[in-house]
Amino acid sequence: MSQNNSTSTITNYISKSAKIGQNVKIWHFAYVGDDTEIGDNVMIGSLSHVDYKVKIGENTRIEGSVYIPPLTTIGKNVFIGPGATFTNDPYPMSPKMSGVIVEEGAIIGSRAVIRPGVKVGEGSVVAMGAVVTKDVPPRMVVMGHPARVKYSRAEYDKKKAEWLASS
Repeated sequence: MSQNNSTSTITNYISKSAKIGQNVKIWHFAYVGDDTEIGDNVMIGSLSHVDYKVKIGENTRIEGSVYIPPLTTIGKNVFIGPGATFTNDPYPMSPKMSGVIVEEGAIIGSRAVIRPGVKVGEGSVVAMGAVVTKDVPPRMVVMGHPARVKYSRAEYDKKKAEWLASS
């Protein structure tokens, strides 16, 4: 029986000027840019790109293949699903940028796209595949293209509880 003893190198780029909190997990092939601040207990998935001057609050989970551009602020206890894309240039290639703000406890679904300058309110949910072009009110669920309010976070939590209780 032969044994393969080859080794591979997992490469991340983490800027020397980035401030990384305690118990942060950054998975394979991720990028963290200059002057980015990452709070405690954050997870950043494989192939994610967190650009320069980004702020990420504690206990936030960012899944794989997420793009977070410069000047973005993400609050505490946020979940960002795989392949979500935030943008910061409303008129490419403009020298003026506008970051996205995601407030505490928000959920961003897989493959959602968020326009520059948008605020995703506290405890709100952006459905998978949504294209968010306007601010999301706190504790509301938005979906669609363009994203529109569909129901409240309370209704979302009720639907989730019912789904979890079903067999």
